Amino acid sequence: MDCSLLRTLVSRYCAGEENWVDSRTIYVGHREPPPGAEAYIPQRFPDNRIVSSKYTFWNFIPKNLFEQFRRIANFYFLIIFLVQLIIDTPTSPVTSGLPLLFVITVTAIKQGYEDWLRHKADNAINQCPVHFIQHGKLVRKQSRKLRVGDIVMVKEDEKFPCDLIFLSSSRGDGTCFVTTTSLDGESSHKTYYAVQDTKAFHNEQEIDALHATIECEQPQPDLYKFVGRINVYHDRNEPIARPLGSENLLLRGATLKNTEKIFGVAIYTGMETKMALNYQSKSQKRSAVEKSMNVFLVVYLCILVSKALINTVLKYAWQSEPFRDEPWYNQKTEPEKKRNLFLQAFTDFLAFMVLFNYIIPVSMYVTVEMQKFLGSYFIAWDEEMFDEGTGEGPLVNTSDLNEELGQIEYVFTDKTGTLTENNMEFVECCIEGHVYIPHVICNGQILHDCTGIDMIDSSPGGSGKEREELFFRAICLCHTVQVKDDDSIDGLKKNQVPRRPCIYISSSPDEVALVEGIQRLGYTYLRLKDNYMEILNRENNIEKFELLEVFSFDSVRRRMSVIVKSSAGDIFLFCKGADSSIFPRVKEGKIEQVRSRVQRNAVEGLRTLCVAYKKLTAEEYSNVQKLLQSAKLALQERDKKLAEVYEKIERDFILLGATAVEDRLQEKAADTIEALQKAGIKVWVLTGDKMETAAATCYACKLFRRNTQILELTTKKIEEQSLHDVLFDLNKTVIRQNGSLTRDTFSGLSSDTQDYGLIIDGAALSLIMKPRHDGSSGNYREIFLNICRNCTAVLCCRMAPLQKAQIVKLIKLSKEHPITLAIGDGANDVSMILEAHVGIGIIGREGRQAARNSDYAIPKFKHLKKMLLVHGHFYYIRISELVQYFFYKNVCFIFPQFLYQFFCGFSQQTLYDTAYLTLYNISFTSLPILVYGLMEQHVSADTLKREPSLYRDVAKNALLRWRTFIYWTFLGVFDALVFFFGAYLLLDNTVVTSNGQLMTTSTHMVFGTWTFGTVVFTVLVFTVTFKLAIDTHYWTWINHFVIWGSLVFYIVFSLLWGGIIWPFLNYQRMYYVFMQMLSSGPAWLGIILLITVSLLPDALKKVLCRELWPTATERIQTKHQCLSVEQSTIFMLSQTSSSLSF
Repeated sequence: MDCSLLRTLVSRYCAGEENWVDSRTIYVGHREPPPGAEAYIPQRFPDNRIVSSKYTFWNFIPKNLFEQFRRIANFYFLIIFLVQLIIDTPTSPVTSGLPLLFVITVTAIKQGYEDWLRHKADNAINQCPVHFIQHGKLVRKQSRKLRVGDIVMVKEDEKFPCDLIFLSSSRGDGTCFVTTTSLDGESSHKTYYAVQDTKAFHNEQEIDALHATIECEQPQPDLYKFVGRINVYHDRNEPIARPLGSENLLLRGATLKNTEKIFGVAIYTGMETKMALNYQSKSQKRSAVEKSMNVFLVVYLCILVSKALINTVLKYAWQSEPFRDEPWYNQKTEPEKKRNLFLQAFTDFLAFMVLFNYIIPVSMYVTVEMQKFLGSYFIAWDEEMFDEGTGEGPLVNTSDLNEELGQIEYVFTDKTGTLTENNMEFVECCIEGHVYIPHVICNGQILHDCTGIDMIDSSPGGSGKEREELFFRAICLCHTVQVKDDDSIDGLKKNQVPRRPCIYISSSPDEVALVEGIQRLGYTYLRLKDNYMEILNRENNIEKFELLEVFSFDSVRRRMSVIVKSSAGDIFLFCKGADSSIFPRVKEGKIEQVRSRVQRNAVEGLRTLCVAYKKLTAEEYSNVQKLLQSAKLALQERDKKLAEVYEKIERDFILLGATAVEDRLQEKAADTIEALQKAGIKVWVLTGDKMETAAATCYACKLFRRNTQILELTTKKIEEQSLHDVLFDLNKTVIRQNGSLTRDTFSGLSSDTQDYGLIIDGAALSLIMKPRHDGSSGNYREIFLNICRNCTAVLCCRMAPLQKAQIVKLIKLSKEHPITLAIGDGANDVSMILEAHVGIGIIGREGRQAARNSDYAIPKFKHLKKMLLVHGHFYYIRISELVQYFFYKNVCFIFPQFLYQFFCGFSQQTLYDTAYLTLYNISFTSLPILVYGLMEQHVSADTLKREPSLYRDVAKNALLRWRTFIYWTFLGVFDALVFFFGAYLLLDNTVVTSNGQLMTTSTHMVFGTWTFGTVVFTVLVFTVTFKLAIDTHYWTWINHFVIWGSLVFYIVFSLLWGGIIWPFLNYQRMYYVFMQMLSSGPAWLGIILLITVSLLPDALKKVLCRELWPTATERIQTKHQCLSVEQSTIFMLSQTSSSLSF
């Protein structure tokens, strides 16, 4: 028995998940391995379809109904409707069933339409044509039909249809260039490498003859990690195994650039691709207002149950007296006498529930849905948020979260393409203390292709001239830039153009900007051919340098170097990097002058690099080569050994100068961030970019300021200290400042406090989020959160898409439960957009994945300011008033019905006529509050943009707190008591007339149940409408029309309803009731008096609060009113004086 196999299996399955990762085997081109090589085990993999939709044709109705009836209000009305169907109730089932059906139908249609748009977008992606090889020929089929193992051909500027292992390309060196903007936000070009044994296959027949298998890890979402190997079979010989890494993996969503075509084999397809795994699953987002509505609804349900229970108990207590249960005019039948008492009591309880159920009207949810849907058009119609450059305007993908825009506490933003235009521009360079600016203006003339303008002192001469040329050569040689191949430029061949405008591509946009900037100063980088770098100098002579070594840039060293050999045989080591990395390694040069210029440029938010060099002898280079070769061949700790070699080589430099590059921010990005911070919103930047690049952008957009102390929680720090020590040191720093802040606040010195900015990278975040195994009580997440709370700004760099979502989730679920917003423009931002309470996509250059998966989409980052500070503020003000007003007016409506039961023997007699019960929420009071919810502006939009601090007045759901809710409820109860007992006193003291009718002595009206109910209802309708009119600040003709029109409609309807004998009704109880009420002068006076008494307490409360405890918004309103009065007075005085002078 082979024990080694058993040991292998045991070690695999017992070592734990940490040491054993399951793998998959892929047969390239679906060709089985040669007989005897290995067992052929076919595996099943998903197809290449992408699914971002929520529903299917078959599950839409049950799934949508389930989600809608999760809303407590919808479920409640369903129960009420069923109760009305089952037992005999005071009202018809139609009064609950029809509004419920309307709400469910409208919501289903809206959500179905939104999901249909997602299906449409998915189909467009899944039906894209893809070229793959079959039997040595190129075949075209739809993307969704791709299978794992298919060999695919991708042409230049096409996106990769799935995750591919790179087999070969049209380039002779087996490389290709790729942009990953839709994955990690970086629009720069990255270089990928074909498998060594397959890179020579350049046509379909050669690729189809390939016999190989790939073993790799199962799909996982990390974009930057991949482990696998390829076994290439030659005849019946042992296969040649080659390692595969992330440099061989072409990811779905990335785009092929500067390469005619490539061949690759599909290894992950459909929802198993890394891009799809970084998408969060869609979930129904609910706003804070909706959650508050549900809580208030539970309270009102408790009130409803209490009312029904009290009435049921009191009914049987009242009927316990002799002759009350069975009066002579209403004798019970035999079946009623034999009926179970408890069953009868339960039936009465349900009947009271139905009678009082109008306290929670279904029309509120209809109105809220309509307000959200119609209100969303104000964003889409906003001309200030339209971008003329792109021809795009804002999009609203869901209207359910409009009011959430007014509650944002944290904004998580992407950097590249969101804050910046990703358009680097060379600004200047400083050589030996002399500043050079391309295309500057001198004596009114623009100097193109100038050799530089000396901005400090006289131009360099002698050795200074030599250093200047060395500096330009260093910039032209120390980079990883590639030149795009163009056969002709403007119809001319290359060799016909002496100084052709080269098109540069690189993984770093900084390098492209530097090379292009130096080109404008006279030195042009031409190309890298056969390991020789060619540059064109000012004299139009081509200089060739042999590229010997490249020391790549990394975030720990913060510099890169090249070793080149000139045609004269001189060997140079050119190095460029951050000033903190270069200055300590310099032994001579004009250090202070250059340092001064670097500091000045850094303050202005420019990205600076220092440039240095040293000359190597042949013997020195030989030693360097041996050290490098030894480190590169190491299998263990290769990176560490290379870093040690670099440290030995990169020293004793001569400083040449420094460069300054501007990463151009989007228009008004800094102004937007400043406004958000004034509004009390914390802004975090989450990016996949390098720390240095991201930090420079944060300084440029004023997220980090000059006095901000930067705290680093990065891999470099953790390598120097343990994670535990770094976290606790940072925590002590911010806590110490917190203590001093408290002391300074009391002493009046709080203006001298220190601002902190935190920088964290993806690797450090992984360690923080990883569960601890030492059993200690400390919690790294809580410490990290505490540090973040005490920082004014946070930058998270080198973040994978899923890590962005983890950060958002971490803050979202913290103990404060803040409302979060995520904004980005690429597919790498989709996860955090879906995770945040509100997701906003930028309609930018990096595709529409973010815009398609977001709740809202805007053309530019600057539009976020108006979306939150104006639209969000208005939406929240409007819907909070709408919700409170609906509960208020229904307390006013149904509480008199509750009081009436004490006067009718708890017989479940309705106080109002059926028509009034049905139309109160549908017609008489619905339109005014809907228009208020669409049009209200308590202050102007310009004021909200000018005063961002007003956003704080509505933050943290300020207008829907318990205090406000209880005030509105008690106001409704007070008004209901005034309506009921005012009408009761008005109609007291009745006498019997000669024809047997009851006549009131005070108002001379015929007294009866419907007369009493009509008086109460009339006062009710007028009071709640006038209450809304008092609360309205922004009057338009539409407000006037619906407010006064609804009152006119009520009067006209009542006159018609009670003035005509309707043949389709089996009762005429309202006949002539309303007309008789209007014919009584004392009744008119009494109604006006009751309306005034009802409105007086709320009016007094508003005046007192505005005078004694005004909010910031009320101060602004008062200020504007005073200004308008002052302007009117000045105008009147000027008119008077002019008339007098005349």
